[in-house]
Amino acid sequence: MKSSLLLSLFAATFAAAAAHPKDAQVVIQDPQPTIVEPDEYLIELSEGETRWVTEDEKWALRRQNINFFDITHNQELGTLNHKLGTKSVKFPSEPAHNESIVPLLKELEKKNMRKHLETFTSFHTRYYKSQYGVQSSAWLLGQVNKTLADAGAVNASVKAFPHPWGQSSIIATIPGKSKKTVVIGAHQDSINLFLPSILAAPGADDDGSGTVTILEALRVLLKSEEVLKGEADNTIEFHWYSAEEGGLLGSQAIFQSYQKEGRDVKAMLQQDMTGYVQKTLDAGEPESVGVITDFVDPGLTEFIKKVITVYCEIPYILTKCGYACSDHASASKAGYPSAFVIESDFKYSDSKIHTTEDKIEYLSFDHMLQHARLTLGLAYELAFAEFK
Repeated sequence: MKSSLLLSLFAATFAAAAAHPKDAQVVIQDPQPTIVEPDEYLIELSEGETRWVTEDEKWALRRQNINFFDITHNQELGTLNHKLGTKSVKFPSEPAHNESIVPLLKELEKKNMRKHLETFTSFHTRYYKSQYGVQSSAWLLGQVNKTLADAGAVNASVKAFPHPWGQSSIIATIPGKSKKTVVIGAHQDSINLFLPSILAAPGADDDGSGTVTILEALRVLLKSEEVLKGEADNTIEFHWYSAEEGGLLGSQAIFQSYQKEGRDVKAMLQQDMTGYVQKTLDAGEPESVGVITDFVDPGLTEFIKKVITVYCEIPYILTKCGYACSDHASASKAGYPSAFVIESDFKYSDSKIHTTEDKIEYLSFDHMLQHARLTLGLAYELAFAEFK
């Protein structure tokens, strides 16, 4: 990481902390050592299928809608899990906290998501290697800190998780009565796959929509006195990953560290692209949320279907997205149950992503509100779940 990038991030971070010095806690981890970029990158296209490629070849694959892990610096991810073996997690048979959650759902506000997304998409790009990517991450960190502070969440904290490429990931933690952890994730970076370092990438849907969706769910979750006071059975974390577009780099780094620390993550839900519905409607299909069924934990996915049925106002549709299609794959690789819900049947998802046209004007905040309802409902249900 160049010193100027690091200084910019630290300055913005401490400015955010100074705004509420006695409230929510902002933590900066020690920066990781700068990685010298190699001439080629080792990518994993499917389990056991790896290939060395140049950076241009990485973007060429992405333009063909081929996803992968970039494992050049993350080859340990999953190895400890394979040695220890995985233990399945038993999820609740049905949602059990309707009386507590339904009043909270009424507190979700579309205007908050729009306001945040308008600023978030105003950065020229959120490309993870760019100065704009550093600045947008620092802005987001400030918004998460303000959310905790405004709620009076004195037990909660937010920290930047630095990466050598410049843009940090962000982790907000709401401690519960145990260290058993439920993770809600989205990725904060954007990219223009034609000229990543130059062209604009507003990234409104991918994944500005998911970023602001889970931020709004966090805000309302903290309106629960039990959650606010740390009386939930489990710890809840909200993650905003850096460098998803580069091959799930940020989430791999985080879950690799969790794996090494022996963190007990019981569930992880990814919200990546939550706002586009036009192609679904044009096809004469009902508006719905897409529940991904491949490369996910079946038990968690089954419970999510029940949460959608109870707490959302639209149905779900089952769909697939392929290998390493978003950050939940990093959690799975580390041995943690993960799931992914997207805006629609995958074939009707937003085709404007990764271009200058991924703009707010094409999105539905009513639809994003349904994803926020799902996120809030799941987070609360699993916060109070009794994991054996």
